[in-house]
Amino acid sequence: MAKDSANPGRIKQLRMVAQIIKKANPKGMPIVYATVVAVIALAVVIGLLTGAFWYALILGIPVALLAGMLLFGRFAQRAQYSLLDGQPGAVYAILQGMRGNWMVEEKPVAVNREQDLVFRLVGYPGVILVSEGPGTRVQKMLVAEKKRVQRVAIDVPVYDVQCGDGEGQVPLAKLQRHLMKLPRNLKKPAVSEVNNRMRALTPSIPMPKGPLPKGARLPKGVRPR
Repeated sequence: MAKDSANPGRIKQLRMVAQIIKKANPKGMPIVYATVVAVIALAVVIGLLTGAFWYALILGIPVALLAGMLLFGRFAQRAQYSLLDGQPGAVYAILQGMRGNWMVEEKPVAVNREQDLVFRLVGYPGVILVSEGPGTRVQKMLVAEKKRVQRVAIDVPVYDVQCGDGEGQVPLAKLQRHLMKLPRNLKKPAVSEVNNRMRALTPSIPMPKGPLPKGARLPKGVRPR
């Protein structure tokens, strides 16, 4: 019974994601459908030419579905970035989707009057500070916060990353990939220990006013990679 009730929920999630993709890229879903049909058609042709029609069809259908789901996931990821880009707190929404042993502070650790933000996460590379806003405004915030962190994170590497579309900044769509490429300096037990130290530094800073990206996040099941 539980399994049956879970299936409609999963289908509903996929429909919601498909609507998001359609809104962000009207050509996205037609490309997904065309890919599935093309792979099945190719399997049929190969089956007819080799005389192994049913074998080729049985093999081609799951391959077609797999290819379609891979494209579906990629379009979903791009749609998410499109919806989040430019919204206050977009960086936090992306950091939440990090897979692996990453610990993200729920609130920004620094904010200014223009609502530029600095977020902090701890992972195998060490402590990473990620800013959101124009480089001319966030640089001072990053420098100040980095000094605070280094007083506590003794002998732990501290990185600062500017997320944005300006020169020297990392675009929102490439943020996760950029962080994953940082060197692995800590072991798993050390990550938790460093994160506990960092939490003692967390100031009481309210999130900025305006629409938060939580409403724009994709349903569970399709996460950025």
